Amino acid sequence: MTNSIHHNHNHSHDVSHLSGRKLLWVSILNFSITLFQIVGGIISNSLSLLSDAVHNLGDSTAIFIAFIANKVSRKNPDESHTFGYKRIEILAALFNATVLIAISVFLFYEAYSRFLHPEPIKGKVMFIVACFGLLANLISVVILNDSKNHNLNVKAAYLHLMGDTLSSVAVILGGIAIWKWNIIWIDPLVTVLVSVYIIYHTWHIVKQTVDILMQKVPDNIDVKEIKRKIELLEEVHDIHHLHVWRLDDNIIHLETHINLEKNVSMKEMMSIKHKIEELIHENFHISHTTCQMEFFGDDNERKLIVN
Repeated sequence: MTNSIHHNHNHSHDVSHLSGRKLLWVSILNFSITLFQIVGGIISNSLSLLSDAVHNLGDSTAIFIAFIANKVSRKNPDESHTFGYKRIEILAALFNATVLIAISVFLFYEAYSRFLHPEPIKGKVMFIVACFGLLANLISVVILNDSKNHNLNVKAAYLHLMGDTLSSVAVILGGIAIWKWNIIWIDPLVTVLVSVYIIYHTWHIVKQTVDILMQKVPDNIDVKEIKRKIELLEEVHDIHHLHVWRLDDNIIHLETHINLEKNVSMKEMMSIKHKIEELIHENFHISHTTCQMEFFGDDNERKLIVN
């Protein structure tokens, strides 16, 4: 039996470290603007501004959690966690997405109450505070933009900020409408529209994190095609116990048992194993493979052992 695992962590570690620093700055910036929005929301009596502040508070907390998860994920594997700590970022992403959906549902309820019982709103104050919120959110989005495609944890935080940015734009427009024309029903309407947008875009993160935690085969991997290509090799009789899963949003693992056509020397076996690993890497971009090499003898013995 031979096990082989290829590692290519240097780039991902560099990206992860840089992303962690960005998350810290973004969380500090968003905590600051949240306090400003809460005060402005109370003064203006604007539900959409207060909901944006609550939304921002949830997002700020979520981004800080993402920062902590990013730091923990870089810890080296140990005897208790032989795969390392990378999946803590997946857990953080799931938590953040779930919290965001929960906040949006709460805002639906608050908006419904405001539709039934409208209250006077200071549109000018609402407008000014929302402009500051938009500026802070835009800065945060720019900071995380380059890292969002490399890390699901960062992507979840980025989506939080995109929701905040859209919310700020909507609150600004609502503030203008209330300030200039006293259209107070637009305040809860903005809240509902922003909440729908957030839920729509966050649901994908929930699904993706659950798929990873359930060790689902990645959508871009065809297990049958892997089996077919390996079994086309003349040295291979068949493969079985084939498993493919994601450790996190970037690292894919594969393990399988490979039954050889004939009994070979250790040197020949290592050569065949290397050929299989290269095939898997070149065709399916999987760099972390574990192959157990076997030889069952005649067909009757193979059937007995495989089945």
